[in-house]
Amino acid sequence: MTTVTEAPQIAPSAPTPPRRRYGVPPGLIPPLLFLIVAAVAATAPRLLTGVDPLAADPLHALAGPSAGHWFGTDHLGRDVLARVVHGAGHSLSIGAAAILLATGIGTLLGIVAGLSPRYLDELLSRLFDVLATFPELLLALMVIAITGPGTGNVILAIGVAQIPNYARVIRAQTFVVRRSGYVEQAVTFGLSRPVLVLRHVLPNVLGPLPVLATIGMGTAIIATSGLSFLGMGPQPPSPEWGSMLSEARNYLRVAPWTALFPGLAVTLTVISLTLVGRRLQRRFEGRNP
Repeated sequence: MTTVTEAPQIAPSAPTPPRRRYGVPPGLIPPLLFLIVAAVAATAPRLLTGVDPLAADPLHALAGPSAGHWFGTDHLGRDVLARVVHGAGHSLSIGAAAILLATGIGTLLGIVAGLSPRYLDELLSRLFDVLATFPELLLALMVIAITGPGTGNVILAIGVAQIPNYARVIRAQTFVVRRSGYVEQAVTFGLSRPVLVLRHVLPNVLGPLPVLATIGMGTAIIATSGLSFLGMGPQPPSPEWGSMLSEARNYLRVAPWTALFPGLAVTLTVISLTLVGRRLQRRFEGRNP
């Protein structure tokens, strides 16, 4: 009599969890490439165009896009492509300088508020809240009204307008760090206040700054272009995206390209910075992409 032996049952293996990818998401590649091109235009514009942005050619004024002038010419016959490329240096440098000013002063005020006695913290917090109620562009205009127009004053105005955003976040981070165990232990060891701030508080409250600065850079560029559009930024004939839009508004019917390309430069730069900033925010908060 032959016995039939059943084959052993093999339990199905658990599905292997997908590996977490740390590469650049495909959707983030276009904004990163655009920001790289914008950075090259701001730092080395001659690599992208050899045309003088100030060279006027009245015989070819308001000429449409062509092989000789890819973005056309403006009302003075100046090459729009060259002016957009060279204008990146003004727009991006003003925005970056304003962000550096805002992050520096905002971080200082936020740490002071987070480590101060209750009455001083309340005073600074109410000041941050009052400033934050004003739209940033309106607050910048108020500063410009006091200091006057000019590139340096535009940087000051935009930086002052953004200080409350950084100060409030750093103040909240300082409260968290202040109540942490390692800070309390450092206090029991008798560390002085400056050493405590520089060694334990400051390095642990700077985490959100890259995210805030990236997104705030887009806001600063919009404010820069807006103030330049109103004639308060770099003065003509210096190429700057906002001033180019201001000059082009009188020729929209006959030469729309004079406003189209600087407008696209502002829009794409702000969108790219926002996308990168949101991605950094997700990484900082520990959320999956």
